[in-house]
Amino acid sequence: MNVSPAAMERPPGSDFNGAVNIQGNDTTPILVVGGTGKTGRRVADRLRALGRPVRPASRSGGTTFVWEDESTWPAALDGARAAYVTYYPDLAFPGAKEAVGRFAALAVERGVRRLVLLSGRGEEGAAASEEAFKASGCDWTLVRADWFNQNFSEDFFLGPVRSGELALPAGDAVEPFVDADDIADVVVAALTDDRHIGRTYELSGPRPLSFHDAARELSAATGRTITYTPVGADDYRAMLREAGAPEEFADLFTLITDGRNAGVVHGVREVLGREPKDFSRYAGETAATGVWDA
Repeated sequence: MNVSPAAMERPPGSDFNGAVNIQGNDTTPILVVGGTGKTGRRVADRLRALGRPVRPASRSGGTTFVWEDESTWPAALDGARAAYVTYYPDLAFPGAKEAVGRFAALAVERGVRRLVLLSGRGEEGAAASEEAFKASGCDWTLVRADWFNQNFSEDFFLGPVRSGELALPAGDAVEPFVDADDIADVVVAALTDDRHIGRTYELSGPRPLSFHDAARELSAATGRTITYTPVGADDYRAMLREAGAPEEFADLFTLITDGRNAGVVHGVREVLGREPKDFSRYAGETAATGVWDA
């Protein structure tokens, strides 16, 4: 769901194009911005399983990191060699480009050259943030993802699924939802293998689904009736206001309704050599945890 290049002396361990090789027994931590989020905590867990030192950073856990408070950035970056960067609420939102550009420039200034940015597929606003990110002079990788399967189980749509009705401004449009586990696997590969430097990967699931389709699959997985009700954008904005959520989230549904992201892309296969997780498998595995029990 979103700066001038720095000319720096190459740090020890550099290889082609100044890229930092973080393979092997490197003991410097990898910073995970948004380390308690859907992809961030998965990335952190995978890095730990590989024996890599990890520094999760967020507003609510681990090292304190707040995008709106730049005084929290230096401590998060201190001594790190690489970073996974997620921006909340979305890279397409006002102010994201400036914040992401300043953060990336500070990272490079402090010797953190290897940066992987989570972006959104098909978001024009996010593209400006991506350019500011790359302009820092870092060794970058961009990971552009479709909407997450986990939106149905970890935040945005969790309450509606539990209540039995998804009321959203998506019409009959389709989206090839991608699983956060697949995103995390791609990010870890990008962080730990220099062959991904300077690459942009677009990630989706294996097939497009409408929200009608998603509701049917969630119903089958949970054994309950879950429906999808299309609503207008203005009505959805009112719902967001009532819930205390940014109204700009309503604008993100344009990424679905205009069909720009309806097609399947193959970044998961390109990076990992396997197919992405299907929504039905996600729904079955998640239903078994009880998270959707009413």
